[in-house]
Amino acid sequence: MDEPVNPEKAQRRRRESTPAQRAVALLVRREHSRKELALKLRARGIDPAEAVAAVEKVAKAGWQDDTRFACGIARTRVAAGYGPLYIRAELASHGLGEDVVTQALASLDEAGEIDWAEVARAQVRRRFGEQGSLSMQLQHKAAGYLMRRGFGSDSIRSAIRTTSGD
Repeated sequence: MDEPVNPEKAQRRRRESTPAQRAVALLVRREHSRKELALKLRARGIDPAEAVAAVEKVAKAGWQDDTRFACGIARTRVAAGYGPLYIRAELASHGLGEDVVTQALASLDEAGEIDWAEVARAQVRRRFGEQGSLSMQLQHKAAGYLMRRGFGSDSIRSAIRTTSGD
């Protein structure tokens, strides 16, 4: 004999996820900084105090790490041809402290040194071609381009001088 079906059991309701579970769900998709994660939780209707507590909980569990986040962003931006000033500014906009930003930039190269001039030269070659010597007008354009991409003046001079064959 069949038992009557209980409508409540037939339609199992999903439990409301906790703020920490929602934070982990966001982190599964991609890394977030603590600040960014707390903002996203608050945007999803979670009380600010609960959002901060959830971020702390997932950070202690190892799911969220600002240093890991910063290193990932830094590697991605260098691969896309951005300079240290741009990377530093972007990491600061994510609410990361100066120590985390410095550590991320240092992690780009195991020895702690990256040849920013070479990264800048690669950008000039990519943007303006392998044509050898650049005209004065193209040198100015290249310098502006590299400034917008966050390279310092020494890297810019080196990149333009080497590309121009001076």
